[in-house]
This record gives sequence, structure tokens and C-alpha cells, in this order.
Amino acid sequence: MAKKTLVNSETNKSVAEFIEAIPNPVRKEDSKLLLQLMQELTGKEPKIWGKSIVGFGKYSYQRKNGDEFEWFTVGFSPTKAHTSVYVMYDLEKEQELLDYLGPHKHGRGCLYIKKLEQVDLEVLKKLILKSKDWRV
Repeated sequence: MAKKTLVNSETNKSVAEFIEAIPNPVRKEDSKLLLQLMQELTGKEPKIWGKSIVGFGKYSYQRKNGDEFEWFTVGFSPTKAHTSVYVMYDLEKEQELLDYLGPHKHGRGCLYIKKLEQVDLEVLKKLILKSKDWRV
């Protein structure tokens, strides 16, 4: 089946311009740090996915109905309330690492962090690396 396009598909928008346009100074600085960190850890160039996600790497997946899509392997999105860090595995299985991360909330594949300065970056790196290695 042919690949379909998601609303949050990969674009050619400028990552640097996107980050410079972030109005919240904390989110902007956190985004600069995450950009550098994820690029170093993944070895991939950042791309804007949709309107507000910075993603690294890419893989194809197929839904049960046969639709095929492309998605990033790890990424982040600065929002008004927090910075979302996206990983492509089930964070519910990483409770031990999450216990040491610092203040955050999380969903199945997403961390919600208000300020990166409040979390343990070494633990965050481990979580990011697990996502990077998820699809080989």
C-alpha cells in the first residue's frame, strides 16, 4: 500500500527559524539544548514535522488497516505549558529511569518537562538513546 501523509509529516521548514521564533525564553533555551543533545545522540539532522515538532531520524510503519506512514524516531515540541519529548517506545516500561529523571509527567511515548534544568540530563540521554535504537 502507498505511504500516506500525516498532518505532522516531515517538512523543509527551517529548524533554526522555528526555534528562534519561540516566544517563551525557557522553552527557547530548552529547545536549543535538546536540539544539540538529540543531534549528538542520534547522529541525525533535525527536521520540522508538522508545525511544531523537531524530529530526528525516520522510519516507516504500517497500521493494522494497511496504511503506511513515516515518523521520526525521537523528537521534541515546545508548548506553552511544557516541552514535550517524544520517544518511540513504551515509557511505562521505564519506571526505574523515570524515577530518577526529576519533575515530569509522561504518557506512553511522551515526556512533559517544564524546565530541563530541573531534570537529570544523563537520565534523559538514556531515555533518548533507547528511542534512537528502537528501530534499527
